[in-house]
Amino acid sequence: MSGIPPILRLEVTGQPMRWIGWQEAVSLGARGRIAWSIGETEFSFRGGRNRMSGKRSRITVSSIVAVRGHRGAHRSGTPPLSNRELFLRDAFTCMYCGGEYPAHLLTRDHLLPLSRGGTDRWANVVTACRTCNHAKGARTPDEADMPILAVPFEPNRAEYLVLSNRRILADQMKFLRQRFRSGSRMHAIC
Repeated sequence: MSGIPPILRLEVTGQPMRWIGWQEAVSLGARGRIAWSIGETEFSFRGGRNRMSGKRSRITVSSIVAVRGHRGAHRSGTPPLSNRELFLRDAFTCMYCGGEYPAHLLTRDHLLPLSRGGTDRWANVVTACRTCNHAKGARTPDEADMPILAVPFEPNRAEYLVLSNRRILADQMKFLRQRFRSGSRMHAIC
């Protein structure tokens, strides 16, 4: 069962919320909390036997489920920033020299350095190789004469979900891509 990829959980309105494990999806289905489901991929699970009828229970869960009840706490909030998702957003490319690098050779660079009042948020950070980050130092890109190759952006919920999961099924990707912002670089990444 460990080979089952995460299930995409939606609000009942169809807004993407988060990835859940198959166990949580089965529990939601058994409790009648799944309002509707879509997707071409389904997973079937067998449970125990009914002591009266002797029949074994079975539940089928789709790869995308809309859940009744609690709204997502972080639905409209800013997605959490981590190096992994940042490097994926920037396609493992240094935003100064344009070189592509493995993650262990990349760093998070603050356009307005933290030491000068900058913040650690999506719109103020880019992926940089260690060499470029060191050369830029505690200066802005303009001060260092190092223009950035692409404007940083904060991913929306659907874009962030793509960045945060390595095992996305085709039907899940199709659903999420329809919710990418128009003109987003995410269309080129995915």
